[in-house]
Formats: sequence, C-alpha cells, structure tokens
Amino acid sequence: MSALRLALAQVNPCVGDLPGNAELVIDYVRSANDAGAHMVAFPEMMLTGYPIEDLALRPSFQEASKRALNSLAQRLLHEGLGDLVVIVGFLDRIDDVDDQLGRPRGAPQNAAAVIHQGAIIARYAKHHLPNYGVYDEYRYFVPGSGTTIVRVRGIDVAVAICEDLWQDGGPVAEVQGSGAGLLVVINGSPYERNKDDARLELCARRAREAGCALAYVNMVGGQDELVFDGDSLVVDATGALIARAAQFEEQLFIVDLDLPLADPHTSAASAAIGSPSSIAELRTPTVADRMSDAAEMWFALVTGVRDYVHKNGFKSVALGLSGGIDSAVVAALAIDAIGAESVYGVSMPSVYSSQHSRDDAADMAARTGMHLRTVRIAPMVDAFQSQLQLTGLAEENLQARVRGMTLMAISNAEGHLVLATGNKSELAVGYSTIYGDAVGGFAPIKDVPKVDVWLLARWRNANALERGQTPPIPESSIDKPPSAELRPGQLDSDSLPDYEVLDDLLDDYVENDRGASELIADGFDQALVERVLRMTDIAEYKRRQYPPGTKISVKGFGRDRRLPITNRWRETAE
Repeated sequence: MSALRLALAQVNPCVGDLPGNAELVIDYVRSANDAGAHMVAFPEMMLTGYPIEDLALRPSFQEASKRALNSLAQRLLHEGLGDLVVIVGFLDRIDDVDDQLGRPRGAPQNAAAVIHQGAIIARYAKHHLPNYGVYDEYRYFVPGSGTTIVRVRGIDVAVAICEDLWQDGGPVAEVQGSGAGLLVVINGSPYERNKDDARLELCARRAREAGCALAYVNMVGGQDELVFDGDSLVVDATGALIARAAQFEEQLFIVDLDLPLADPHTSAASAAIGSPSSIAELRTPTVADRMSDAAEMWFALVTGVRDYVHKNGFKSVALGLSGGIDSAVVAALAIDAIGAESVYGVSMPSVYSSQHSRDDAADMAARTGMHLRTVRIAPMVDAFQSQLQLTGLAEENLQARVRGMTLMAISNAEGHLVLATGNKSELAVGYSTIYGDAVGGFAPIKDVPKVDVWLLARWRNANALERGQTPPIPESSIDKPPSAELRPGQLDSDSLPDYEVLDDLLDDYVENDRGASELIADGFDQALVERVLRMTDIAEYKRRQYPPGTKISVKGFGRDRRLPITNRWRETAE
C-alpha cells in the first residue's frame, strides 16, 4: 500500500476566459502544494469553462485552448509547482496527419490532460458524449477511446470524464481489469433537485465495478441557465463514502488515501511519478452536511443570479417590486447574490394597485435595505389609452407593458440588469404578458413552480430567524392570494386552477411528457387537462422570447424542453 494525498479543486471557471481560468488553476495548485498534496484534479473543461457550445467548433478557440494548456504546464514548472501531478479539463483537437473513420483531422474533443514537470504526460478524451436534456455533445465533439492510466507514487491512477461514469461499460469497465488503485473522474455536472443522492449511489456502484477507489470532482458556479453545485466526493473500493465537499462553495478538498501499489511488471501511460510513500500526518476526512431540498434550491438560484450578473459585467439589478410573492422572492435572491446595495426595486402602482401591495413593497425594502423608488404608471397608461381605446384583456396588458417599458428605460439609463419575476407555472400556461412582465435580461425563478416559490419564501424567512436576522419577505406577501392587479378585485384563481393542482398536472405534462389520456387516467379532470394542455401548447412562442433563467428541475423550459412554435399537434384524450 502507498499513501496519496489527493486534492480536488472544486472551482468556478468562466466560459471563454482562458487566462482567468488558467490563473485559477495556478492559485489552487499552489494551495494544494502548500498542503502537501501529490495530485490535484480540476473539473471538466476547466481551461475553457463549460459548456462552451459552438465555441468548440471554432478553430481559433481550439488553438487558444491548446496554447493555454501548454502555457499552463510551463508556468507550473517555472513557479516551482512541477512536482504535483495536475489533471485539468480542456478543449482538445485531433491533429493526426490523416483522417480516420469517425475521427476526422481537426475534430474537437472534450479532453483531460495530465501535467507533470512542465509536460503533458497523458491525455484522455471523453468517450460517452451526452445528447439529451441540456447536452448537445454529439454536435461538438468526437469521442475518445482507450484508457488513460498514470502511475503516481506507485499507484496506478485512471482518468475519466463525467458522462463516462454515468454510462454502463466503457472506461469504468476497462479500469476494472487494469489493476488501478484510483479512478479520478472530472465533471461539469449541472445541479438538479435530488441529484446529489443519485451521484453518491452512482459513484459507489462504479467504484465497486472498477474495484478501486473513486474520486469525483465537480465545478461550481453559474453559466447562463445552468448552475453547478460542486458536491465533490471520494468513495473507497467498496463504495463507502470517505469524504464529501460542500455544495455551492469553491474549495480545495484534500483527502488522504491509502491505496494498493501497482504491479511493477505492468506499464502505465507515463513514467512513474514519485516513489511509494507514507504521509506522516494524516488529515481527518471531511463529509460535509447535505442541505435540505429548499436550501439546495435557494443556493442554486442565488448562484445562478450572482454569476449571471458578475460574469456578464453588470454591477446591479432592477426589478418591479409589486408586493407579491414572486417579486419578493426574486428580490431576496438578488440581495443574497449581490447585496442589497446593488438591488433596485421599482414600485409601479396603477389605479388598480392595492394599498397593501404598495405597503408590502415598502416593507420589504425597509427589511432588507434594498433601493426602492415609485413610478406611478397611471398617467402613462392614460396617454396610451387615449390613443388606442383598448378594452378587456388588451387594456389589462397595457399596464403590464408600460411597466416593462419603464423598467427597461431605467435599465437603459442606469445600467441595471432587469430581472423578470415570472415563475414556471405562469410561464407554462402563458400567464404573463409578452413585452410586459416578461421583459428583462434574466429570470431567476423561471424554473420554479408556484408552490415552490412559497416554499422558498418560507424557508428563507425561517433561515433568517434561525440566524437571528430579520426575515426579508413580508408575511403578508406570502399569505395573501396571488393577483396581477390589472383589474378590480382580480385574483390568479379567476384564470387558473389552484396552483397545487396546476403544478401537479404541469409536472406530469412538462417534465414527464405524459399525454392527455394518461393524465386523465391518473385522476385529473378531463376538462382541466384539455384546458391546461392547450394553454401550455399555444404559449410556446412566449417562452421562446422569455429571458434565460436558472435551471433547477429535471426538465426546464429553454435548454431542456424544445418544441416547435408552429405546431398543430394537440394532446387529446383518446
């Protein structure tokens, strides 16, 4: 047996920022070196960020990634960090002289490099390319083949990338007969509710199949609609959990492992690195506590807002603060993400806005310290109405569109990113006004059903009380019946079924693709099913124009659920 001190760098790269990502690698390798680590592993596509989408197809970006990798290797050596074995994800390209079937010259690959003493001593290309949900990797990459094993301090260490772990066979099966003592899997695995439980079970099963310890390192941070939760972990050859990192936190996670020595008569992919050793002072393994479902969702949404704002160069956000539950939750998320001093609420009362709604907006600003201004929209609505003479729904929507125009004008003048406040339930059935409450650059609760908006509000307030702080969201915003307040006495229940029933139905239809007959067989009222499914289907054009927002469910609108706008197929009961 030989001791190996392994460092897992659970970090937050930014897509396209090759110099910044390389600097992040240097910083974490330096910290790993100071901690006495022998090997440090970084997430999938670390140098380029992930996912890079069509950037993968640009030869200039491919070249830049390869240059960044070679430069990184040399810099590690020159800064006295060459002794560490560094595993880092990057965008590679096949540069064979001749084309091969299925592997054309110049084709990009999702790859990992093993760096030691200023050299790239081994490379590995991802075998299994996911092509479901948010993934389009068959569009971009050519799959790799074969195993990559390096011998570190007498231990054979195998390398794999993300989806290679999720699919049966392939690299994990090949590792089984190799005699490797450790399988290191680098990942860009987006957050979904309850995915942490699935990851642990998967890692445990694959470790048993491979017959060796398994280290899983994942990135954190937000990238457009995706958010990465970290949750890096290490299991032993029996699948028992040894150590686990925190969720949604950047950290260098260090684990001491006692692993079997490789057969000296077999060969690894590189010359032996270091010699077998022991570690004089062992570190106690850390298993971070798991968050509750509500806490996971909250931190995922906060991470999504924070990184969308910061990575896109914004300093502040603005939103319509109506006093309702949706805008209150969005405001609280933004405050947790970037600070109350950078959040600008705008109260835009019309002739139908209740006094309690205005009071709730003011109460939230007082509780949190966020900015709040009032812009009375009645004179602007009257100006439009005097020319258009609208009635009914068109008149109601005019108010929403004046609010949208007001927010975008303030954004244009002051540089704030406008946050749309619609939830997944409203987005599903088209209960939003295009160019009205749907305007903005980012939609934090776009993938949060209405019932979960209430759940999150109650959790955030309870969490504040536990920490001795003032709850940010007024109780009356949580308790009052939801209303758009676009006509006298209006309630959401005038147009929509009870949200618990609606969300249950939408979960089956949107996320699980159940048809009308199945839904009716499950006990939903036929008239309700036909009405809700029709509302959902005809609202596709609205969703296509809705801002991006953080995905937290198995199937969110946008990257996951892609349906044609022009579409005459309608779900009907058979």
